[in-house]
Amino acid sequence: MTYFQDRFIHTVAFQKGDSMNPRAALALSFLGISLAALDASYAQVTDRSKVPEKYTWDLTHIYPSDAAWKEAKQKVAAEVPNMDQFKGTLGTSAQQLLGCLERASGLTKELTRLGSYASMHADQDTRDSKYLAMQQEIRQVGSDFGAKAAYIEPEILSIDRKTINSFLQQEKKLQVFRQYLDDILRRKAHTGTAGEEKIIADASLMSDAPGSIRDIFADADFPFPEVKLSTGEIVKLTSASFSLYRTAGNQEDRKNIFATFFGKLNEYRRTFGTQMNAEVKKDMFYTRARKYASSLESAVDANNIPPQVYHSLVDGVNKNLSTFHRYLNLRKRILGLKELHYYDLYAPLLSNVDLKYTIDESENHIIAALAPLGPDYTTVIKKAFVDRWIDFYPTDGKRSGAYSNGSVYDVHPYMLLNYNGKYDDMSTLAHELGHTMHSHLSNKTQPYPTADYPIFVAEVASTFNEALLIDHMLKSIKDDNVRLSLLGNYLEGIKGTVFRQTQFAEFELRIHDLAEKGESITGDALNDLPLLRQF
Repeated sequence: MTYFQDRFIHTVAFQKGDSMNPRAALALSFLGISLAALDASYAQVTDRSKVPEKYTWDLTHIYPSDAAWKEAKQKVAAEVPNMDQFKGTLGTSAQQLLGCLERASGLTKELTRLGSYASMHADQDTRDSKYLAMQQEIRQVGSDFGAKAAYIEPEILSIDRKTINSFLQQEKKLQVFRQYLDDILRRKAHTGTAGEEKIIADASLMSDAPGSIRDIFADADFPFPEVKLSTGEIVKLTSASFSLYRTAGNQEDRKNIFATFFGKLNEYRRTFGTQMNAEVKKDMFYTRARKYASSLESAVDANNIPPQVYHSLVDGVNKNLSTFHRYLNLRKRILGLKELHYYDLYAPLLSNVDLKYTIDESENHIIAALAPLGPDYTTVIKKAFVDRWIDFYPTDGKRSGAYSNGSVYDVHPYMLLNYNGKYDDMSTLAHELGHTMHSHLSNKTQPYPTADYPIFVAEVASTFNEALLIDHMLKSIKDDNVRLSLLGNYLEGIKGTVFRQTQFAEFELRIHDLAEKGESITGDALNDLPLLRQF
């Protein structure tokens, strides 16, 4: 698989710029509470057609219609067979090398645009087979492109470094590909022959299957359970509504909500376990095909990160679990509980403070919080709201979680949320806007070949936005109870960003280690991992 095809696949399925962790919001006056109650009503609307248009993204900025998408796809598909016209000539001149790389980069850009349009439409309602089919179509074209371009990296590796350096001096336009050329040479031991690279590229036809099946099952076909609250209300626990109702003030409600939701997930542990096994085996295939010692080494080498950095993170967090335990004890004391359970981790610290925010309130707070970054920055933030870059509310079949997709280079980034009107959701919005601004500024100031950024640095802008938001809120609010609740939310965010994400990373490492040792990965085996029982 070439760099260009890898970039297309990574972007479309699924870079999308983010952790899928929701964050959230607040009300400071009677007017604010009333607005929040009105705004939050949309969060409970399950029919997408009933959500006001201004709260949905406008994908016509990418293509004006599905017909225009199809026409663009056919045009790109017709160009793919010509990708091998440079085969055997890359070492003959700087112009030939440049022509090949520009052609490959241009096709990648268009394939990514096509893929993003299809995938974001599919995310609106994962039950809609029309856009699932469009995703499959463009992935087929992407696989064909990868096979046609499979000769590029092996052929570049056959050119001596002195010749490449002379090409870079002769043809200034090649400078934009310098990092790419350097990276090819760095990964020489993990690049196969042209024939081997074609086989790896062809394997991409199957590589997205585990994730795609999981997404369709989890977001579209999973039988989300219902639960009866202490108020007598019966609610359906989708991924989005579970995030809302797990913050219930009544402990018995929280206990019942967690037991119902995770109980239903556990009924399908065999299915989820099989999907996880397929994903891990896919990683093992690429690890072996690329001649890496482990899946971890394969994963981090893409960004030129030593495996020790990963191990140091896990070790460092485990050595400082006392800080996490201190936070849990503090939460238990404030909640007045004799014993803190997992279902208590999202409970409001103060029962008389309800941190709610409308989208308009969130926008105003976020813009005020980000003001230190300058008017050029906040002007784009405002544009994101006005020009419908954001899809806000959870609806039936919508992809769970949140992300920012900055891969449509010639347009603008897009954000998907599942906004429930809580402080956590406002914080998520600020977080995703950080990714969005990172992508917007990178795309605006960098040529396409260098505009992409590695996941290793992707969370810097987003978490910085969260920090600016909490700083603004604490400086703006005088009510000690509200301030305490906000601080509790912020600590919860740190817990999720540092400790929980590292736990996920350790879990990933553990299951890949199991597979590489020939041990089984089933739902029951995953449930029994000692790593999970520690928490």
